[in-house]
Amino acid sequence: MAFPIPVAVADLTSALTEPQWDALLVVAEDFSALAPEKLQAAVTALQQIDQRIGKETVLCQTDAAPGGRLVLAATGPLHRDYDDVRAFTDAAKQAVTQAKAAGARSPLLLVLAPQTKEFAQAQAVAYLGACQALWQPLEGREALGESKVEPVQQIGVVGISSAEADYLNAVEAGKRLARDLCGTEPERMAPRRFADYCVEAFAGTAVSVTVQTDVMQLNQDYPLLMAVARCSLQVERHKPAVIRLEYQGEGPIEQTLLFAGKGLVYDTGGADLKTGGAMAGMSRDKGGAAAVAGFLKTVALLRPKGLKVVAEIGAVRNSIGADAFVPDEIIQSHAGVRVRIGNTDAEGRLVLADLLSHLREEAKTAVNPILFSIATLTGHAARAVGPYSALVENGAARQQQLSAQLAQVGDVWADPSEISRSRREDFSFIKGRSCADDILSCNNAPSSVTPRGHQFPMAFLVAASGLDQHALASEQPVPYCHIDIAGSGVDGGDWQHSKPSAAPVQALAALYCR
Repeated sequence: MAFPIPVAVADLTSALTEPQWDALLVVAEDFSALAPEKLQAAVTALQQIDQRIGKETVLCQTDAAPGGRLVLAATGPLHRDYDDVRAFTDAAKQAVTQAKAAGARSPLLLVLAPQTKEFAQAQAVAYLGACQALWQPLEGREALGESKVEPVQQIGVVGISSAEADYLNAVEAGKRLARDLCGTEPERMAPRRFADYCVEAFAGTAVSVTVQTDVMQLNQDYPLLMAVARCSLQVERHKPAVIRLEYQGEGPIEQTLLFAGKGLVYDTGGADLKTGGAMAGMSRDKGGAAAVAGFLKTVALLRPKGLKVVAEIGAVRNSIGADAFVPDEIIQSHAGVRVRIGNTDAEGRLVLADLLSHLREEAKTAVNPILFSIATLTGHAARAVGPYSALVENGAARQQQLSAQLAQVGDVWADPSEISRSRREDFSFIKGRSCADDILSCNNAPSSVTPRGHQFPMAFLVAASGLDQHALASEQPVPYCHIDIAGSGVDGGDWQHSKPSAAPVQALAALYCR
């Protein structure tokens, strides 16, 4: 799983003459304060003959840059109320794409950013943005060879320390794993092949991996998940798996993070079949599980002390056929809650509910537990908050300002979120309609046209998993935050063709691993 490793470069002047570098990428709002003097003189001369410089990304030829290649990537204005560090992400993507096309394999990256807290991580997010642009799908790398489709081997980042380079290496490794797991077609990453990829990714690390594939045991322990998987049992390679990842840091444990990841390797919609072309891209419905695995990969490399991280991933295929589960069925969750199925295309919350129920039991005896679920759950999240992760938390998490912390650090690290409140209407919406059921999984309209379409599913997760017994006023409150990445999970909005973004790996790493 190679990717362009970050290399700390302390001195630009000497680096410009080192043979290991073959291009210089400069990302800045303007280019009037460059050093050394020879570089500034070259840029000034180039500006006189190319008026695009300072307005867009331009590749220039000059002896002042390694390999004769100089890419000047303008961020655009940075002083407006709505400007943020993603301007450096975007400019770095354009810069490295042009450098790669020109034949560069080891570029230097120079970032000139305002000295304010909003842009404090501009160098880091520029490097991570460059890696996002360079990533190519796993199937293509396997078919054509890694070096052919991803020839850039290293990126020198001017002005960062070796420790910062190590941190960026760990974050990008996690993001790469997440992109590979999310962005791969449904047969290459069928449930048990998804599990195999995780086993391989964590081999020899501080993260242990356990995979449960026994159908009888899964039926007993994950009844809602297995309702979704029921029709897939007819095809051997489509059978489900529950993957458990666990990390225990050195020293006394001070905090425990527990993650549930939605891993729908393909979602047909089931009996409520997706029509009108809506099925294209549903191999990416495993983005939440991919992000969970990606974060654990970053944890495995950084090995933070005093931290325990436990994750359960449900790798499942929602298939259509004679044995598919259907609306009106009543299924008892792992927590003992009777769930009436409202729509089989609202399958992700069923998978998550059983995972959360298991993690809730662990949280009872854990040290300072915080519970997360991550999922490409609702079209409403994408409609409501666009390309941002939607955060919905319970009362215990709100008291700790958990979502506020995640959103704040995400702004600085170019992995932003929007905060949504959980309200009484959400719990009324999922309330059972008869003595035969306790709760309803979903209505039968698309979430994107349902009021509070990404908030009420969090209420379902709380009720179906038994987390309502751990509310703020309970004897044992458990902070819980649901992260819907339906809008943020791909970089560009096209779920079939855009690159997976690996959200919210960057923000989680910054909050818990720095």
